Amino acid sequence: MPDHPIPRPGRPVRGSETGRPLMAALDLLGRRWTLRVIWELREGDVGFRELRRRCEHMSSSVLATRLGELTEARIVETGGEGYCLTPLGERLLDALHPLEKWGLAWEKALRE
Repeated sequence: MPDHPIPRPGRPVRGSETGRPLMAALDLLGRRWTLRVIWELREGDVGFRELRRRCEHMSSSVLATRLGELTEARIVETGGEGYCLTPLGERLLDALHPLEKWGLAWEKALRE
């Protein structure tokens, strides 16, 4: 079980005593390695060992914790070959693509 409860809308989270859905999502996604795990699952099922390798050998305990949190949040589930994004996780990934584009524009602006 993680040290801190898994952020959920409607419960107090970092930055919001009322647990506004956006703040709950940012609290969950702001946890170390969480976005990387989601990103690595974008192309389909990945087993635990392969996911750990792709995440630059993060510790097994941290990966297990993040996968547990993301599973409880219904963003990740176990699939035929390992872990995969749920339909809700796929929607999250779609929502992150504009942020990825913004990041590229930001990088370009900083180089100019």
